[in-house]
Amino acid sequence: MTVGTFTTWAIAGLATAGVIARPMRWPEWIWALAGAALLILLGLMPAAAAGMAVAKGLDVYLFLIGMMLLSEAAREHGVFHWVAATAVNHAGRSRARLFALVYGTGVVVTTFMSNDATAVVLTPAVFAAARKAKADPLPLLFACALIANAASFVLPISNPANLVLYGGHMPPLAQWLRSFALPSLASVAVTFVALRVIERERLAGDCESDVARPALSIGGKVAAAGILSTAALLVTVSALDRQLGLPAALAGIVTAASVSGLARRSPMILVRGVSWGVLPLVAGLFVLVEALDRTGVIGLVAAALRGTTGDPRGGAAASGAIVALASNLMNNLPAGLIASTAVAQAHPPAVVTDALLIGVDLGPNLSVTGSLATILWLQVIRREGEDVGFRAFLKVGAVTMPLALVAALGVRLALG
Repeated sequence: MTVGTFTTWAIAGLATAGVIARPMRWPEWIWALAGAALLILLGLMPAAAAGMAVAKGLDVYLFLIGMMLLSEAAREHGVFHWVAATAVNHAGRSRARLFALVYGTGVVVTTFMSNDATAVVLTPAVFAAARKAKADPLPLLFACALIANAASFVLPISNPANLVLYGGHMPPLAQWLRSFALPSLASVAVTFVALRVIERERLAGDCESDVARPALSIGGKVAAAGILSTAALLVTVSALDRQLGLPAALAGIVTAASVSGLARRSPMILVRGVSWGVLPLVAGLFVLVEALDRTGVIGLVAAALRGTTGDPRGGAAASGAIVALASNLMNNLPAGLIASTAVAQAHPPAVVTDALLIGVDLGPNLSVTGSLATILWLQVIRREGEDVGFRAFLKVGAVTMPLALVAALGVRLALG
């Protein structure tokens, strides 16, 4: 190993550790950008190559911009409080029923709008519901975080990482459902049961009911309509095998502008409320992955994938488990990028590629920084005055993730 290769790996590792641990409580994006900048300053990564790496994430940036604008428009105009009151009133004073209702809603939002939407759009509504019900918010918040990953391979649009792993060449929807419908069902069901058991004490007892539901303003109605229309748009665009970023961004921009215009408020109020730090975080991660690629690490991964042709099922099980763990060491976005590039080079059996996707999508439920969706979720709950540390999340993830991963991979391998 050359000095340059060792230094690149060390910088990438330290930057990733910074994203996970947040030393001095600095935001995650600072550490990702610092690692990328250091690689360029030391001459380990040409500036032009870094720029190209950043450009690769354009569709992801656009998608996130759209989701964050939709969420902020809904938050500012009371949609979350309206949804919260509706959920509480349907729970019938039962914390356990409220938990199931939140979980089921998370499945729908993740399936049709993506796991990032669950983190950004649903979580604030769930937090508001917990406050109105006077219930412990943590079980409900954990439901949002875990279902965002557990249901993220129901459809191609359920997770932007799906688009990354398949390099923009998604399988036809019918083929996707044959491969992932039953594994997704196993993932969702096992995660629900495991989390329900873990949180049984905090879900015991009654909660408030029959809370007053505020009337939605015209701006709130437009924001809610924008979210529903965006979901329909993304399903349509996915069926046409088109990129999702631009349609999502346009939907978010149009909704935010319309809501602001009707409320006669400056759209900059919404813009200032968005957590823009997630964009440089993603850009920094793209640069770090490109630097690792230039050291030959992806070639090693591709070689390992080629070795699975003799035993596809065994190789699939091992690949899915390894990438699931790797997603927590480096975040599943760079893990997905590495896996995608390696798959393009190695052309492994389809079952191996499918297992990699399950690992990339579901593996991040182990740790609080395993996926972009969970990082977004963490930013949302911090904004609401709540926080979940690495160790607290790990106590839940160490039980729920392995059980769901074994179930999902087992079902996929049984399908052949």
